[in-house]
Amino acid sequence: MTILAFVIGVVVLIVGLAVSIALHEIGHLVPAKAFGVRVGQYMIGFGPTLFSRRRGETEYGVKLLPLGGYISMAGMYPPAPAVEEDAADVGAAHGRAARRRVSSRFFRTLVQDAREANAETLIGAEERTFYRLPVYKRVIIMLGGPFMNLLLAIVLFTILFSGFGVQTATTTVSSLSECVPTSSTSQECASSTAPAAQAGLEPGDTIVSIDGQAVADFTEATALIQASPGRAMNFVIDRDGTQRTVTITPAAVPKTDDPNSEIGFIGVRPTGALVAQPLWAGPHAAIENVGAVAGIIVKLPVMVAETASTLVTGAERDPNGPLSVVGAGVIAGEMASSSSPIVNRVAGIVGLLGSLNIALFVFNLVPLLPLDGGHVVVALWDGIKRWWARVARRPAPRPVDATKLVPLTFVVVAALAVMGGVLILADLINPLSLI
Repeated sequence: MTILAFVIGVVVLIVGLAVSIALHEIGHLVPAKAFGVRVGQYMIGFGPTLFSRRRGETEYGVKLLPLGGYISMAGMYPPAPAVEEDAADVGAAHGRAARRRVSSRFFRTLVQDAREANAETLIGAEERTFYRLPVYKRVIIMLGGPFMNLLLAIVLFTILFSGFGVQTATTTVSSLSECVPTSSTSQECASSTAPAAQAGLEPGDTIVSIDGQAVADFTEATALIQASPGRAMNFVIDRDGTQRTVTITPAAVPKTDDPNSEIGFIGVRPTGALVAQPLWAGPHAAIENVGAVAGIIVKLPVMVAETASTLVTGAERDPNGPLSVVGAGVIAGEMASSSSPIVNRVAGIVGLLGSLNIALFVFNLVPLLPLDGGHVVVALWDGIKRWWARVARRPAPRPVDATKLVPLTFVVVAALAVMGGVLILADLINPLSLI
């Protein structure tokens, strides 16, 4: 049963990730079609096509490896200078460009291949090309994917915080301390019986109020108790639906970090429970996670290098460090196969999917091709050039030819592949674990 639950957790994560990728691409697809761009393909995954169906001018399909996705838009880049003909002649220009290729150098070949692939998308597209759109429309299309992931993360965190709730220490007593400790963090006893036990409290009792002040959770109750060492306090206790008032005097316990100061202690341990939070708690948590993930992305090369070193040294990995899809799958499997109540396990996986969507949002905003942020930078640079030409009363410049950046794109892709490989290897050999 545990193995089956583990497998179910992994499958749920893979399906959730595939849905996240699908919605990301829809975030690109919808505005692209709304702005009139011809979209040839909408694909989830990479590798061989498992199945596809054409609706109108667009082929929709799923590929073997659900580790990404893409839409194919006509004219992502402008025609290369060597093939600047009318749209009707683009096909012939494509053939001539292939015949004119005289350099076999690796990066030049990459650039030429990118231009040829782009030229194919221009055939018959006429004015329905991405590069002809105003800058703001290009930016909207490219940001649509990441912001779809942010929206999905907000929904998932709202479900997590307001639907399932957050594990909270309640005012219901789970157990009683047998004695008063010698200090606030000590396990040694200073006296034999704690005040709560002396007053007759029992496991299952719920603290309703203290000195007339209602307490919503254990944190509020603890703050009142700790602030009143040696002072008698009236506790309203609910036991099996019946309320009664008991007087308890918190024992004065020295603080570990400041022996001259004391805090109150009565000796009760709380019961944990999922408590629903306000609707704004989920969006707030999502935005906070954006900042945390952005900090990881900025330091990603260093953190991956540190992770790689643990493969050699055998040291423990940073629990807050980056994970591969394999590592996230292991965490999801452990959540699903844990001994926690089913609602806690489901909530854990929902939270994990929310965090993965935050990661997709932030990562795709990195201003490097082939990521969405890189395409945004290209569009903005094109807009700046055109604006400066108008200000300087110069002829409109040619559209920015991003195919010239293909060598840099190749380096970025290679670096991402290496970092991904290191993380996958680490997640297999030295995995992070909930256990």
